[in-house]
Amino acid sequence: MALIEHNFDSVSQLNAKFVDTIVAILKGGIEKNGRASLVVSGGRTPKAMFNVLSTTNLDWSKVDITLADERWVDEDDGASNTAMVKRELLINNAAAANFYPLKTPQEDANQAVATLNQQLSDMHTPFDVLILGMGEDGHTASLFPCSAQIKDGLNLDNTSDYIAVTPTTAPNQRMSLTLKRLLLSENVFLHVTGEPKKQVLVEVLKNDNELEMPIRAMIKHLDVNLFWAA
Repeated sequence: MALIEHNFDSVSQLNAKFVDTIVAILKGGIEKNGRASLVVSGGRTPKAMFNVLSTTNLDWSKVDITLADERWVDEDDGASNTAMVKRELLINNAAAANFYPLKTPQEDANQAVATLNQQLSDMHTPFDVLILGMGEDGHTASLFPCSAQIKDGLNLDNTSDYIAVTPTTAPNQRMSLTLKRLLLSENVFLHVTGEPKKQVLVEVLKNDNELEMPIRAMIKHLDVNLFWAA
């Protein structure tokens, strides 16, 4: 499999093309299956794209949205991906979408794995669109190379859709989709911006050590569409 590059001169050009691509896939999913699913990632990069996506003409009531991962914090915490998605994406037309957050009331993310596995059965799967980000250490979702849980997260024999992760190089306990569940996606996108991330991708493509840079596991098993702009 491969990393298929789509490079743009500006973030605004990237967002326009990316939104058109996502909407076309979701519309096709609705026409084929009656529902469609979109898995998004948090952080700063997707905010502007989410704003554009939220205004598109789509039967959002037939779209299931969830996160690839979440920091185990309450919504009033600035690190909450759920709060960001609600603020930046689940607005305008997209307010009608069906959102499945990952954070539960349990103090420890490990206590919520079974609940989230059950919740996922309510969503349309396989995922029509999976949008991943990537850290400068090559992590994607919350599959951190520094974590004690990384082998379990990448283990294709893992029967769980989710895994609780405690990174040692980043704050907050996390909840993440496992590699096995991430791979059950019809269309996978890697959304990154800036020259530093492009340089990380150069390192990613040098070898196939998944434990060192977990994004490699996605590229090894699937075609991943890179949407990048400086």
